Amino acid sequence: MSKPIPQNLSPSGLQGVSTAAADAETGATDLPAARQNRLLDLLHQRGQATVVELVTLLDVSRDTIRRDLDAMEARGLLIRTHGGAVHKDRMVRIDTTLGLRMDAHADAKQRIGHAAARLIRDGETLILNGGSSTCAFAAALTERRNLTVVTNNLRLPPVTPEAAVRAIYVMGGTYWAVSQVTIGPIGLPGIAGFGADTAVIGVTGLSASGISMGRLEEATETASMIAVAKRTIVLADQSKFDIAAFAQIATLGAIQHLVTDSEPPPEIAAALERAGVQVLVS
Repeated sequence: MSKPIPQNLSPSGLQGVSTAAADAETGATDLPAARQNRLLDLLHQRGQATVVELVTLLDVSRDTIRRDLDAMEARGLLIRTHGGAVHKDRMVRIDTTLGLRMDAHADAKQRIGHAAARLIRDGETLILNGGSSTCAFAAALTERRNLTVVTNNLRLPPVTPEAAVRAIYVMGGTYWAVSQVTIGPIGLPGIAGFGADTAVIGVTGLSASGISMGRLEEATETASMIAVAKRTIVLADQSKFDIAAFAQIATLGAIQHLVTDSEPPPEIAAALERAGVQVLVS
């Protein structure tokens, strides 16, 4: 004979009992606060994680992880994504102004720029996208000569050493004040079959799946730059690791060099090696 349900238990109390039992069966023995602290530490280390990964790492049920993620998002500790979550400090802010990005990780970007400049030969045609990293690269071209530079980065011409360049071509399109770039069809009017020796690309995120940006239009234009170049150099400081922004530009197989300020995490390092990308740590 089944025991009667205690009268002092509400329906929500019954749900709590069943939830506790389910968690006990799946190994969720931690108190919720301790488990959520562990979850937050994992997100801080990894930048992002899927529900499946967190189930394995924390040895709890999917329902437990989903409840934890929902509760932690409500407290402003993380951002829920489709199938997982991103640490709030690693969330891509697509509307960050170029001025703020120029100041962020400035020392690392200068080192990256100088290291990437050593990969360039005199007389090359370069195509560069927007961003603070490509500006740091352009400013470091002091030892190069007779370069042709094509860019949609309006911040770049003033910082490029005059002695280094034969000509700078600025691509037309719609002006985006927040990024100080022009966005429009790739190419130069009246010239068919335009090509470049090297594309030098700044990115928002770099993960094992590829390189990405926060805006679809900018990612599309950057992908076109890579397509017209014989080789591609990606500039990415360590803050870009393990970030998959909204719009993917290309897989790792589309790039030849990654110039960064720190050894990539193991998963990304393995993917770069499989893709044959040469990694240069400055």
